[in-house]
Amino acid sequence: MRTRSLALLSLAAMSALVLAGCTNAPSESESESSPSATTAADLCGAQVDPGSASDSVTVDGAAGTEATATFTSPLEVSELQATQIDEGTGDALQSGDLVQFALSAFDASTGEKLGAQGYNDDLPPQQISPDSVLGQVVGCAKPGSRYVAAFPESTEQGTGAQVYVIDVLGTVPTAAWGEPQPPAEGLPTVELDADGAPTVTLPGDDIPTEFEKATLKKGDGAVVEPGDSVLVQYHGVSWNTGEVFDESWGKQPFTFTVGNGVVQGFSDAVTGETVGSQVIAVLPPSVAYGEGEINDADLKGQTLVFVVDILAAAKTPAQ
Repeated sequence: MRTRSLALLSLAAMSALVLAGCTNAPSESESESSPSATTAADLCGAQVDPGSASDSVTVDGAAGTEATATFTSPLEVSELQATQIDEGTGDALQSGDLVQFALSAFDASTGEKLGAQGYNDDLPPQQISPDSVLGQVVGCAKPGSRYVAAFPESTEQGTGAQVYVIDVLGTVPTAAWGEPQPPAEGLPTVELDADGAPTVTLPGDDIPTEFEKATLKKGDGAVVEPGDSVLVQYHGVSWNTGEVFDESWGKQPFTFTVGNGVVQGFSDAVTGETVGSQVIAVLPPSVAYGEGEINDADLKGQTLVFVVDILAAAKTPAQ
């Protein structure tokens, strides 16, 4: 089974489709903002119609387990289409929900199975909206639902037509849900609004020169390890200026790989913590954006404070 091919498919091709953009991340390079998620639009109305390609696929296996799909190949796919195989139960999805899903993928030209992700905690939840293809495929589905989705060829992603069996496993909270912990002495204080978004109050002490972190809420999920793909909400404040310089709140949660693509202190903040936790971390320049003159544009020379809610962690698939 070509797991690498599937990883490229789900995290590259599907990122253009499912992820529908990313937030301005606390990365080592200058990041760009993204539009906030639509919350009022109708997911049910966004769902695409079934078609001859998606209707022709026979699926074996129970919803929530890795699937086998049979169809006559090559399968002609002219446009995105989706057919519901199983209907779940419970509350219907709403725009803005963080959806835990799994998929099995197949080459439409040969019928070959490319692999599967999401059945073994190896695919992070994604935020759903009518503008995302995940939303267009599953709409306002209920947990436990299963769909066959037929994707046409993508010249942008360099992939041929594909067939996905997509299972809606459930949703995860949009803020940390862990048990509140005693406040850490000497660190900034944090207050939360009704949605869980934090406000940071800095103490009047000298600017710290060492990395420090504390757990504000202790979650009951898996321990975050280097190499994990982690979904978080974050709120960043400069200790030097007292200003909020970046946050995911009001946009969409941020997914990153621990130890890759973000500043060291941001990875250190979540490493060893559990899913469902909220942590506060103080990042001196040595583990943030480096030394030098303070520059509001690139944050060089500044000590940063991050409040991070750890919503999910997925293990990297074996290559």
